[in-house]
Amino acid sequence: MAADEIALGTKPPSKSTDKAALVPEATMMFREAAEACDVIRTQLIRNAPIVAALAKRLRAAPPRAVVTFGRGSSDHAATFARYLIETRLGVVTSSAAPSVSSVYDASPGMAGMLCLAISQSGRSPDLLAAAQAASSAGALVVALVNDEASPLAAQADLTIPLGAAPERSVAATKSYIAALAAATQLTAHWIEDGALLEALDGLPDLLAEAWRRPWTAAPGRLVDARSLYVLGRGIGFGIAQEAALKFKETCGLHAEAFSTAEVQHGPMALVGKGFPILAFAQDDETRPGVEAAVEACVNQGASVMKVGGADQAGVIRLPAPNAHPVLEPIVFVQGFYRMVCELAVARGFDPDRPPHLSKVTETT
Repeated sequence: MAADEIALGTKPPSKSTDKAALVPEATMMFREAAEACDVIRTQLIRNAPIVAALAKRLRAAPPRAVVTFGRGSSDHAATFARYLIETRLGVVTSSAAPSVSSVYDASPGMAGMLCLAISQSGRSPDLLAAAQAASSAGALVVALVNDEASPLAAQADLTIPLGAAPERSVAATKSYIAALAAATQLTAHWIEDGALLEALDGLPDLLAEAWRRPWTAAPGRLVDARSLYVLGRGIGFGIAQEAALKFKETCGLHAEAFSTAEVQHGPMALVGKGFPILAFAQDDETRPGVEAAVEACVNQGASVMKVGGADQAGVIRLPAPNAHPVLEPIVFVQGFYRMVCELAVARGFDPDRPPHLSKVTETT
């Protein structure tokens, strides 16, 4: 294989299934992602009193910092939460490494901190060890967990149920969106942001609309790709991280997520003619920077697709409904899930059964 074929992503990996054997609509991933609007509708109503009570407690005794624990998609939800909490509340927030507790048996002081432990299963040993260590070190541990009967839910000081119901596809979809919605609902109540709370009420309908607007231009541009960049910034960066993971997990497609502030450093060296890029541009303070990075990539000859923001020369726009800037990334990822499921099947992969992966990853 030629070096330029590797760099520009023009040769696909070997296929793992017969293309003719599967259609996107028949996959669990497709069906579960389509349920997100109903999941969020129920979740927001059910969790409102839980979250409001927690927010009142946090206003009365503000944490000196927020620490998040999560792996994979859950950690990407934590990235979204970090930007949301730091920009809206001004509280320092950081993703902690579970191995500090589970492998090194260390217990950093966390007195007066809020710990958000995010998980679909609530059963990974390293996450349980980290949450237990945080509690022992004085943190208030709040679990954002889908399985309410899990060990994580049992040991947390408070549980905010994700309410996504069983998720059988290995690739998380509706539980990830539920984690984003839970983080948003908590932040909105914490700062008593009436406009964001009102916008949240409309999120289920926005998710349904996003699902009805397929990204028809994307699969054909990526079906033979070997690698790509996914760009975002601020609260949109966690969505870029999630998209890059799903490309790898479901499509056998190498993808890297970058903040648009970082891609213009070393990573830009790989951007050339035909190099595929997917950019997310929510309409907040980060949008000008995202669009400047997109323009730079176009000038290098890249094949760029963008969700959100304004029309740009040489860029393929992918559809998404208008939304509150905080909610736009959540809406974007719903449209992405439909597309990546369709792309996986087009590339000959079964998105429900990625090679070498299982639904519950019990890392230590």
